[in-house]
Amino acid sequence: MDRSGFVKLSVVGIGLVVLSFFVRGFSQLLFGRGVADVLQAPFAIAGFLIIVYLFVRATLDAVGVWAVEDGDA
Repeated sequence: MDRSGFVKLSVVGIGLVVLSFFVRGFSQLLFGRGVADVLQAPFAIAGFLIIVYLFVRATLDAVGVWAVEDGDA
């Protein structure tokens, strides 16, 4: 993974977390709290796992174990 891929994946992770809040809000208006929690969960979990992966990857890069390559651009 190069640095541009790292940034793109971080935008996707943060976007999924923000999307989960929108899904919860709108579905809570339409269906109720229980259904809203169920609809929100996959987006929130996926975004959280991507962010945790990126944190671990950045930590390993800082230590020097698994380098994130520089892009050609």
